[in-house]
Amino acid sequence: MTTRCLLTARTELFRCHQTDVSEIFHEAEENLMFVEKNSHFTSDLQLIYNPTSKCTPSIMNSSTEALSTHPTDCAEVQVPNQVFMAIAVASLSENILVIVAVIKNRNLHSPMYCFICNLAVFNTISSLFKALENILLLFKEAGHLNSLRLFELNIDDIMDSLLCMCFLGSIFSILTIAVDRYISIFHALRYHTLMTMRRVVVMLSTIWVLCGTSGVLMIGFFEAATVKIFFVVPFFTALLFILLLYVHMFLLARHHANRIASMPGLHARQRQSGLRGALTLTILIGVFVACWAPFCLHLLIMMICPENPYCECYRSLFQLHVVLLVSHAVIDPAIYAFRSTELRNTYKKMFLCSASRIFKECV
Repeated sequence: MTTRCLLTARTELFRCHQTDVSEIFHEAEENLMFVEKNSHFTSDLQLIYNPTSKCTPSIMNSSTEALSTHPTDCAEVQVPNQVFMAIAVASLSENILVIVAVIKNRNLHSPMYCFICNLAVFNTISSLFKALENILLLFKEAGHLNSLRLFELNIDDIMDSLLCMCFLGSIFSILTIAVDRYISIFHALRYHTLMTMRRVVVMLSTIWVLCGTSGVLMIGFFEAATVKIFFVVPFFTALLFILLLYVHMFLLARHHANRIASMPGLHARQRQSGLRGALTLTILIGVFVACWAPFCLHLLIMMICPENPYCECYRSLFQLHVVLLVSHAVIDPAIYAFRSTELRNTYKKMFLCSASRIFKECV
């Protein structure tokens, strides 16, 4: 009797699975795609269990139990959208100011300021799309937007790909600035021969073509491992080259500062100038590593150990890594642009002209 009941139960379960298994997998696939694409270009997936589905397989229950009881599971850290919005607005204001100043002042039409302007353009685009994304999320949270999954997936794919393109463009722009500074410091006599405007145009065009290609590929083939490698390899190559250049410049600057300090005939102002140069490079390296290293490590973990529970704990901090990364777009103008006397004078003239026009209109 027991055997007959067991066989009957197995037959009913098999028949139920045959009739509704396609519907179950279709629902599960939709939910998984929605969660994956709305996690802000992370791959930290969670299994979705729908208790209302008919004939729910026990395998899904056991999988969720195994995940929930794993000792190394970590809850994903959520950063309020208002924080991203504030950073994006601040970054937009600063970088647009840099772009306008470089365009208006012809004295700033030099290789170094072209690279700084290019960095500001990438930061402006990334901040603009990040602000737009957060505005849509805020409207959705307030209930002013209906949930259209297909539309959200397409928009999220495009925005994430453009953000990745801008991040890659920012790192290459910082690389060109590092190369320009290295040549201007250690090959000053040959600077105008090496850094011609024609070579500057070629370098900037190469950056835009490479970043644009990576962005287009990510829109259509974001899940492909080859596309991820196409993004990660240039990223880490540029990052390593920047660190090597800055460390080399820092060591030479410190050596130069020590030599100046050991010379008794020099004034205190000259000694302070050498020490200030070494301190500036120290701050530059520290800020760069602090803002970019967590995000770079996240990309590396995605490639090396995507399913390791300990790696998942680090990946749960992804939104904090993005906060640091987008904050660098706010810090960039302070490091590269606002320290320039020529740029500061241009800002003063712009503000004075604007204030005088407003005053005349009011009078």
